[in-house]
Amino acid sequence: MKARHQRLLLIVAALGALALIAALVFSALKENVAFFYSPSDIKANKAPQNKLFRVGGQVEVGSLKRQEDGVTVRFVVTDNIACVPVQYQGVLPDLFSEGKGAVVQGRLNDDGIFIAQEVIAKHDENYMPPEVAQAMQTAHAENAGNPQSQCQLPDAWTPDP
Repeated sequence: MKARHQRLLLIVAALGALALIAALVFSALKENVAFFYSPSDIKANKAPQNKLFRVGGQVEVGSLKRQEDGVTVRFVVTDNIACVPVQYQGVLPDLFSEGKGAVVQGRLNDDGIFIAQEVIAKHDENYMPPEVAQAMQTAHAENAGNPQSQCQLPDAWTPDP
């Protein structure tokens, strides 16, 4: 085999290996990507069922309920237009509290309850995802005279009054 053919074969093999590595990397990234949806997006059925994604907004005041097992908590995340009931099993971050921002990652089950795998408390209220900020500003303008929550939760779970 000529030297030119050997170089060409080496280049083709290197390109094939590079393509295989790129395919494996993109496959791993695709499985671990979690898109962000607002509670309004979830209410409009834009979020996937039983697939990993993130939802963010404010924790509804008065919605945080600890279950009898001591590790399961339920709360509601809202963008002041729509609400999403969240169930999480684990230790909440120190900065997590009602009326503050939070982002949760998990899956929406068939009952409309978001089963969280991770809860992230937002420590800086000056930043929030643009979609949530816009939705909250719109809701604040629409509900200026009515500060009551507009949450309608699924029958499968309603927090205690």
